[in-house]
Amino acid sequence: MAKIIELFNHKGGVSKTTTTFHLAWKLTQKDKKVLVVDGDSQCNLTGMFLGESFDDYYENDNTKYMNIKDAVKMAFTGRPQPIEAIECPVHCKNPNLYIIPGHMDLSEFESSLSLAINSNNAIVTLQNLPGSFYELIKKCCEKYSIDYVFIDMNPGLSAINQTFFAYADAIIVPANPDPFSTMALKTLKQILPKWKKWAIQGREIFKESSYPLPNCEMKFVGEIIQRFNLRNHKAAKPYTGKISEIKTYIETEFVSELEKYDMVYDISVLIEKGVLKDHCLGEIPEFGALIQKANESMLPVFELTKEDMGTVGNVYDSMEEKRKLFDEMYENIINVIMELV
Repeated sequence: MAKIIELFNHKGGVSKTTTTFHLAWKLTQKDKKVLVVDGDSQCNLTGMFLGESFDDYYENDNTKYMNIKDAVKMAFTGRPQPIEAIECPVHCKNPNLYIIPGHMDLSEFESSLSLAINSNNAIVTLQNLPGSFYELIKKCCEKYSIDYVFIDMNPGLSAINQTFFAYADAIIVPANPDPFSTMALKTLKQILPKWKKWAIQGREIFKESSYPLPNCEMKFVGEIIQRFNLRNHKAAKPYTGKISEIKTYIETEFVSELEKYDMVYDISVLIEKGVLKDHCLGEIPEFGALIQKANESMLPVFELTKEDMGTVGNVYDSMEEKRKLFDEMYENIINVIMELV
């Protein structure tokens, strides 16, 4: 089975979806086949992936049911029909990048899933729900010979997210330098061990169901700090204090708590090699105009050409310098992921 990586922070506005798309694309440059899963009802990842064909995809009779909600609907409605792989769209500019599209009504499954999680299999009709999304992902991975999966989760502490967490081999926490990031990390420090405990118990509780929970690592790889401005090639002064605060909290509180539950990858070798200094995988500044150009071109920032940027002179030179910086940063992050996961 492919390795499943999840970017999760219940705090919104941390560039979770953009980072998921960029990391997935970067992995395809390593001759890997990657599947991205849009688990957020906002469907931003699907929009980024499909571009102008987004509306047509959900209106066309041949494709409108090929999404994460309709693909597992039979488990939630009690139909005697097995979950099968869907025809996953392939990115129009990257033949190794696939997607399980999202659905705006995915949250309709939230109450049933929450009941299944908390009933401890006391309600037999709900026993297939927690493992249903994993069954879909597994079948799609088999169909397309996928090497890595990225799940884009919604910003919340929902039952759907708790279920996705049980599928994770690796967790990456995106954060930005604002007053709420450390508060969010404090919550995650308490919630993630509880979710792991439930997942381990769930493997036994739901082992006789049609879709049992997988045996996954559920380990923290590191954080990615982003969405700050640069000055003289460094984080501008208003952001440096918060960046330091996040990194300190991760190392002194967050990691130490998760280690009690065997929920942290050992990065000591990477530190010895000088690849990492701590669990911060990267500090990625604000994309600025580049992200708009990337969205218009349906590409990650680091794949933009001069023609895509549509600028000349000093403006182009500045954008190209940023593009190269992002390429280097994402390259480093992917190398760490491939080393650990």
